Amino acid sequence: MNAAVSNESPAELSASIRKLLDDLGLAYRLHTERSGFAALRRVQAVLLEDAIGLMLVLFPQDHLLDLARLTELTGRQLVAVKPERLARLLGKHELSSAPALPPLTGSPCLYEQRLLEQPRLLLETGQPGFWLEVENDAFRRLVDRCSAGSFSVALQQIRPNLDRPDDDRAEITQAVQSFTARRIQQRLEQTIEIPPLPHTAQRIIKLRVMPEATVDDITGVVETDPALAAQVISWAASPYYAAPGKIRSVEDAIVRVLGFDLVINLALGLALGKTLSLPKDHPQQATPYWHQAIYTAAVIEGLTRLIPRERRPEPGLSYLSGLLHNFGYLVLAHVFPPHFSLLCRHLEVNPHLHHSLVEHHLLGITREQIGAWLMRYWGMPVELANALRFQADPNYQGKDFAYANLVCLAVRLLRNRGIGEGPQEPIPPGLFERLEIRPDKAEEAVTRVLNAEAALRALARQFPH
Repeated sequence: MNAAVSNESPAELSASIRKLLDDLGLAYRLHTERSGFAALRRVQAVLLEDAIGLMLVLFPQDHLLDLARLTELTGRQLVAVKPERLARLLGKHELSSAPALPPLTGSPCLYEQRLLEQPRLLLETGQPGFWLEVENDAFRRLVDRCSAGSFSVALQQIRPNLDRPDDDRAEITQAVQSFTARRIQQRLEQTIEIPPLPHTAQRIIKLRVMPEATVDDITGVVETDPALAAQVISWAASPYYAAPGKIRSVEDAIVRVLGFDLVINLALGLALGKTLSLPKDHPQQATPYWHQAIYTAAVIEGLTRLIPRERRPEPGLSYLSGLLHNFGYLVLAHVFPPHFSLLCRHLEVNPHLHHSLVEHHLLGITREQIGAWLMRYWGMPVELANALRFQADPNYQGKDFAYANLVCLAVRLLRNRGIGEGPQEPIPPGLFERLEIRPDKAEEAVTRVLNAEAALRALARQFPH
């Protein structure tokens, strides 16, 4: 096994890592991509801390780090190091993330004992684009002074419900019951105390299904809610839409700038946004809730225009799907308040996993399930419920697939640009093919949105905080 960087390597390992490997005399092979290595051979490194100090934790990438098991094993309440402190700790080594190299951090290290079962392992270096492949005996030498334990859960044991919406109600009920002292035999909506659909939203939904509805109708509804009216006017006047002249009324905003379809779905999203407050706790480094919602809706707006007109889904409903795609996150915070903080801590220490795996492991359900259920309970359009329910499945081809596929594509495109939580995920060619969108055109749509970042952030600030 080579202990040197290939001459074809596009850059070099940091000086700190090179010196460490030389001092240890560790045989390794440098890789600039990890696609050829199964997740069980890739080592995930997370730097945690508590009042006692730091701890580096290593475990396979096909596992979820369970903080409860970690506490049982160590007797410590460890959480992810705050981003600012992590940046300072790693900056002196010219690294951007925690490396799977215990001697480099100098902190105590705990590793998942299952790692020793692999003949070869791929280690994170802390530098994007660089991984070290080491043999089993080399890894054992690397963790010689570390402690071993069993504190992670194999992902194959976690099976979130991705494609059985008929089971959502029963699973949500079961999840709620598992967090109560006694079994609750009430209806689900009474059990979890979901607030009723706002009166304004009820009126807007009625307008959506009225083919004869006019600008005067939606203007009348919006103007009965002064806060909503102010937001619609402010939205139309924002730099993002660059409307000429001053926007003086709701009718002006609809006729001159936004259009009937966008306003009716925007007003609906704003009204629903007021029903559940943003949780005070949230995962570190998470994109603010409404910022991500606005980015996703704006990208979907651009992607929808790329679909051939004769097969294009309803633009306003597509936009609304993007605006509310993460609504289940708010519902989880509302339904499980004592446990939501625990969920946030687990999302922080498992950045390599999609949130559905963490949520299913801790709660028995996912935000996609409970968000879609609430849309159905509130009588929202079935296309919207399906968009929320199947957004995590890039291969979904069922009813109203275009809405769910658009959300899936927009979320993955943004995540690959650093916006949103969770790991970057590949986009299957079939997803582009079903939507009839060219990948290069999709990337251009994202770039246009990100170029208007300041204007989009101003729009996001109009939503409830």
